[in-house]
Amino acid sequence: MTKIKELRCVIGGCRYSLDEVSYTCPVHGEVGTLDILYDYAALREAVDRDEISASKRNNFWRYKALLPVDADSRVPPLAVGWTPLYDARRLADHFGLSRVWVKDDGANPTGSLKDRASALVLARALEAGFSTVSAASTGNAAAALAGLGAALPEIEVLIFVPASAPSAKIAQLLVYGAIVLLVEGTYDDAFELCMQICQEQGWYLRNTGVNPFTTEGKKTVALEIAEQLDWQVPDVVAVSVGDGSIISGIHKGFCDLLHLGWIDRVPRLIGVQAEGSAVLAGAFAAGSSPEEIQRQSVTTIADSIAAELPRDRAKALRAVRETDGAYVTVSDDHIVTAIPKMAQLSGVFAEPAAAATFAGLERALRTGILDPGESVCLVSTGNGLKDIESARKSVSGELRVAADIDAVKTALQTVKVL
Repeated sequence: MTKIKELRCVIGGCRYSLDEVSYTCPVHGEVGTLDILYDYAALREAVDRDEISASKRNNFWRYKALLPVDADSRVPPLAVGWTPLYDARRLADHFGLSRVWVKDDGANPTGSLKDRASALVLARALEAGFSTVSAASTGNAAAALAGLGAALPEIEVLIFVPASAPSAKIAQLLVYGAIVLLVEGTYDDAFELCMQICQEQGWYLRNTGVNPFTTEGKKTVALEIAEQLDWQVPDVVAVSVGDGSIISGIHKGFCDLLHLGWIDRVPRLIGVQAEGSAVLAGAFAAGSSPEEIQRQSVTTIADSIAAELPRDRAKALRAVRETDGAYVTVSDDHIVTAIPKMAQLSGVFAEPAAAATFAGLERALRTGILDPGESVCLVSTGNGLKDIESARKSVSGELRVAADIDAVKTALQTVKVL
């Protein structure tokens, strides 16, 4: 792939060719995650922004020329990406911001942004001739790999997931036909087991952060935001953060566009973490380096952003620090409250991890991190149907009535409809 210049370690700047290393930096270990860097001068000559905008390909493979796969490489057939970007006027009024957009990645085939990473990892697996791909996940990355892999008969998918994951997410995995191991432990326990078995068996590892192709898949959400806004990026992009791979991917996508000269700046990035899983927020506040971060016990209703040791911690801290952004934390109570508030003001039904971003914007405004004059894109990373139990806890007020018109009228009078 001549368009790829090198793989570069985030920690030490060590440089490798694509065929020289598969996952993290051999010198700096797991914390030394790798950037896939391109020959941007050659890309500027070869790829035309307007041609992409004129494309009739309504999925993220419209950006195939900007991704680390060959032009003629086979890709999973499900339509990943090109998700809606809503101009959310009611949210702008609620927050007191000049403009607010919601990027609804819950509209992806398996209901989350993680489809982007899994699609690219599977494309790479096909290129490299792997027959088994495995991942550890709290549910969404696993569902993405299982669903997209189901359309590829030559690929077997094996998933490690905490037994505590929401039942709807586990059901998705089984419906897609993946081999599912429910680990009696944390996400991080599942992560370590998955890495160990992949190393022993020679399977391809999809794990977030460790595999640099996951970042490249997730960067496509930034490419879409820029294109959908006619290449005029918002002042701020906000997203929930667990392992750190999504905010890292968003940063990488905007940086790639800046290198190409297609945008004039990178937005400020705000990462939102649950108070019970705030490893990166704590490191950011303390000015800690990625190497100093230690595994911590976590607990939060937002399972998708529960991470004891964020695997993409180096890139995730860099993404916020280099863009003059910030990390904010929100309580589980505020996350639950945010689910119906976000839905009723935007029409987007978000799972707890995605609704955390809504709660985080409220906090960022209260603490002065956000300026009311700024425009903001809120990235909704997962569909609310992923965790119906949490959504049900967030609402009440249904009217139970007898099968009688007078009972209906009486009930409606209590809510002042009649």
